Amino acid sequence: MKVVIDGMGGDNAPSAVVEGSVLAVSEYDIHIIIVGDSKLIEQELNKHTYDKSKIEVIHTSEVISTNEAPVMAIRRKKDSSMAVGMKLVKEGKAEAFISAGSTGALLAGALFIIGRIKGIDRPALAPILPGKNGGYMVVDVGANTDCKPKHLLQFAKMGSIYFKQVLKAENPKVGLVNIGTEEEKGNELTKETFGLLKDSGLNFVGNVEPREIPAGDIQVLVCDGFVGNTILKMFEGTAYLLLDALKEEFMSTAISKVGALLLKSSFKRFKKKFDYTEYGGAAFLGVEGAVIKAHGSSNAYAIKNAVRQAKLFIENDTLGKISESIKDTQNESED
Repeated sequence: MKVVIDGMGGDNAPSAVVEGSVLAVSEYDIHIIIVGDSKLIEQELNKHTYDKSKIEVIHTSEVISTNEAPVMAIRRKKDSSMAVGMKLVKEGKAEAFISAGSTGALLAGALFIIGRIKGIDRPALAPILPGKNGGYMVVDVGANTDCKPKHLLQFAKMGSIYFKQVLKAENPKVGLVNIGTEEEKGNELTKETFGLLKDSGLNFVGNVEPREIPAGDIQVLVCDGFVGNTILKMFEGTAYLLLDALKEEFMSTAISKVGALLLKSSFKRFKKKFDYTEYGGAAFLGVEGAVIKAHGSSNAYAIKNAVRQAKLFIENDTLGKISESIKDTQNESED
């Protein structure tokens, strides 16, 4: 199994990418191709001990930055680490692509270079977020700001399959993000989508209010990309705020510092439970390859877990299952 990683993507590239790749090949039976500036990447690789047969470097001369127009960058920078990496997946030379770089460029490249699964109208970005009772997925979180009910139905199907295949949930619960739990709540999009999900055969539990999301009791939360992106950014902001506030309080007095020391192991478990790096990144569901968007500030541990996510995605034939599901839906509509 071959996984391509964008060696130049993210705030901590290439050091975090290289270290994460070294961790991954030492733990998993996998071959990694790092694409990017070979000189910089080799310098980082020389700092580590690893099986050199498991990591390959392909040189590229260009980098797509986060402040570039995504579509234009993908089309013009043919020798960028992102474009070359996705081309390797398209040509069948690798099964998955991972990048912590520009989200817009990654989505554009996945569509224009790798291409959509037949029958999928709108691929969607679907991160796994940590909840009190387990991880949950929000789909979509920004790839599609304007959606139709049929798009949200496809998001639900893809998310449910991903949860079954990659996270081993036997019958994941699917919820529709809304302003109230009653069926008649919401706008025209959510009202019509509710009916489609109700008749979909999925384990649909109805509307879910945002305040219920962090519990993690509903595994797949469906919404358009505008709503999803708002949820994601609110989650990130709240998490950072709580951690900073706790740290400030515990460092405020001598007594609180002693208390913090006594509770150190508890806080480590708490932090681990709500740490995004445990999941590695967000899958871009609906394209003809495993594409994982790692967080821009990913460290080595996050990169390693993104590789693990890609590995499970491939091993469990998630693409095949999504294709089958969409094909069955189309056959039903024709009947």
